[in-house]
Amino acid sequence: MPSPHRTILRAAVPLFGTMSAGIVAQLVGTSLLGHQATAQLAAFTLAGAVLNPVTAAVAGGLRGAAPFVAVHRDRPAEAVAVLKDARWFALGLGAAGAGVMLAVPSIARAGGAPDEAVAELGRLPLLLALHVLLYAAGSGANGVLVALGRSRLVLWSGLAGTGTQVALSLALVPRMGVQGVGVALLGSTAVAVAVSNGVLSRLTGSSPWPGRPRARLIVRMARVGVPMSATLVIKFTVMGGVAYTAARTGVQGAAAHAILIALDGFLGLAAFAAAQAATPEIARAASPRDARRVSGAAVMVAAAGVLVGGLVLLLPGGAVLGAFTPDAAVLGLAGGLVPLLLAFSLVGNCGIVVAYGLVGLRRSTWQLASAGTGYGLLALTMTPATEAGGLAGLWTAMVASAVLIGGMQVAGFRRATRSVGLAA
Repeated sequence: MPSPHRTILRAAVPLFGTMSAGIVAQLVGTSLLGHQATAQLAAFTLAGAVLNPVTAAVAGGLRGAAPFVAVHRDRPAEAVAVLKDARWFALGLGAAGAGVMLAVPSIARAGGAPDEAVAELGRLPLLLALHVLLYAAGSGANGVLVALGRSRLVLWSGLAGTGTQVALSLALVPRMGVQGVGVALLGSTAVAVAVSNGVLSRLTGSSPWPGRPRARLIVRMARVGVPMSATLVIKFTVMGGVAYTAARTGVQGAAAHAILIALDGFLGLAAFAAAQAATPEIARAASPRDARRVSGAAVMVAAAGVLVGGLVLLLPGGAVLGAFTPDAAVLGLAGGLVPLLLAFSLVGNCGIVVAYGLVGLRRSTWQLASAGTGYGLLALTMTPATEAGGLAGLWTAMVASAVLIGGMQVAGFRRATRSVGLAA
């Protein structure tokens, strides 16, 4: 077997570039809102707290197809056929998710969010509902390209989508506020979906859009995808609850939390790239030892990415945080929590890599059990932790849950590699 580090890096570098561009676009939107009005940044945080579990459910359904696509590396047309079936499942999840997005104002009020933040939502929930539907209908093409060993091609859709989002954000956010962020995200999704599906269609000579569903294969993928979706829904639902808990500390607390969460996405870029690159390799591994070597190499890439990103946050003396807001109170809150952010990101992102390995082994049920345990603990402790220690108490609880989840996933992965016939 080739060096797992070289294999992971070869596939992960283009993915890292694509996701880096996406994170840059998100950071631009966050920065523009933070400089425009703290209440608008808080409003976007409230909407994002609902959007994240909704899009995660759709993404989980599509990621469940990864090990089924991976075995067709030499038969691209069959890989595309798997994607078509996966999209039927994703469309069902997307339709339900769009309905949830329309209920964001009610959810925000029920969650005790500040009235000034809820008032800023406007048409943002409708724009995000359309984004979810489009994402469900057209995503997954990049995952197939990665599984086919053509990860460099994902750069085209990533750069096109990012360019669209940044341009629209710069043009619209100063005039439309948080509504402009919604329009920018919707436009970016439309462009990225069009480009990724066009690239896949030209490569394989097959249309990737859903055709007649094959019920038996959809059920097989659902056995992997449903636990994956449920895992992500649990994660982002609880993290949404965390955002609302932070919001109850005040508008400044909500804004500081939003900045830290955005930075966590930046720190996790290498982890997500390595995890996506490792999944098909683990699905095709010939032995338990090979699977563990691939996963270990991916974890090393993830850890290095977090540590390098952490240096970027620590060395400039707060300059990075200052790019998000001029509000001194928000900067003080966020700056004091950077060490906890780094601990949370390091443990959590390494755990994500191991979790993707479980998907490659088609053992995502253990991933669901880990998430249910760890995030369940966080859900029980986040309110008393915040009441006792403010945002620092909340982020301490987040670190503890990440440690528990990561430990359970490592144990599950090692057990799965002992008992599964990977060559089959």
